[in-house]
Amino acid sequence: MNPQEILEIETIYSAGTYAKQPLVIVRGQGASLFDADGVEYLDCASGHGVANLGHAHPKVAEAIYRQACTLITLFETFPNDKRAELIKKITSLVNGLDKVFLCNSGTESVEAALKFARISTGRRNIVAAMRAFHGRTYGSLSATFNKKYREGFEPLVPGFSHVAYNNIEVLDKAVNEKTAAVILEVIQGEGGVHPASAEYIQAARRICDERGALLIVDEIQSGFGRTGKMFAIQHFGVTPDLLTCAKSLAGGVPMGAVLIGHNVKNLTPGVHSSTFGGNPLSCAAAVAALGVMEEEDLPRQALVKGAYLMDKLKRIELPIVREVRGMGLMVGIQLKQKVAPYIKALQDKRIIALNAGMTVIRLLPPLVISYAQIDHLVDVLTEVLAVELASVEI
Repeated sequence: MNPQEILEIETIYSAGTYAKQPLVIVRGQGASLFDADGVEYLDCASGHGVANLGHAHPKVAEAIYRQACTLITLFETFPNDKRAELIKKITSLVNGLDKVFLCNSGTESVEAALKFARISTGRRNIVAAMRAFHGRTYGSLSATFNKKYREGFEPLVPGFSHVAYNNIEVLDKAVNEKTAAVILEVIQGEGGVHPASAEYIQAARRICDERGALLIVDEIQSGFGRTGKMFAIQHFGVTPDLLTCAKSLAGGVPMGAVLIGHNVKNLTPGVHSSTFGGNPLSCAAAVAALGVMEEEDLPRQALVKGAYLMDKLKRIELPIVREVRGMGLMVGIQLKQKVAPYIKALQDKRIIALNAGMTVIRLLPPLVISYAQIDHLVDVLTEVLAVELASVEI
């Protein structure tokens, strides 16, 4: 099929829940994507943070092939060699989180964590943060703040409230003897790339301990090396009770997980399950992906390359730029006007980026991005942001 046919088929037959871009992507390699005509694009979106290892990593591809020829699916009632290998590895990544529940996506991991918090504490209330994004299924949507995701789906799950992010005083007042859990992102992605302060995260841990609530940390976008540590929470020396992760866990194959600490109770057979969770194919991909993260020291790459990128971005002295912020290779550029036309202009110049709200350009490049590609990115950004552009739809 030619590119136009592909676009027409997707436009006609898909559900209509995505705004289709007039750009047909058929291949990826490293930090690059290629359209149907072979034109190369620098991927600074990574599928919303999925492609930390880059695209088509040979070790992940080989692991998927070998496992697909062996055993693809198996319900978790039956132990499996690849699942055992994965859960032993993933529970070694954070001290104090030595159990894991495997599922298929980020929103599923949040749903599981919310259920575990309620069954563990016998309480119902969940405190989340303003600007938070935790997913689009009903529990995770109830923890998500932005009304554009919530409108049309009310009533949502009762018992959820939202408080100002990075504000210790209001969090302290919101958590009480009826609170099952506090759920926080260490760095808010969809909400505008806002990092938490160390004091805030440490206070959240203390407040939860004092009130008997659990602390859930959402690392779906920030996990697996993205911020310069395997998980962003490790920058602050805090261990949550539940840590949700997904996206880059299995190198691009759908997979989610909840890492579980000692304060979580009552997880007995039948409390929760997932048909495809922990399937051997995804587990094999995840084992390979975690191996690559360690072998190529991707967290360190993100730390060093992120500092390099941030330094270059902060040297862009243009009146449209309000602030540059982030952690590692999770970067937001706050503009003084809407970013939609600038994201389109970047795509026209063969760079794929994301928005994070109305006025933030979000950069989530693969952690394997080269310094030459970073230099090219900054050059193109400088060129694009120097021009005043009219508003467009993205």
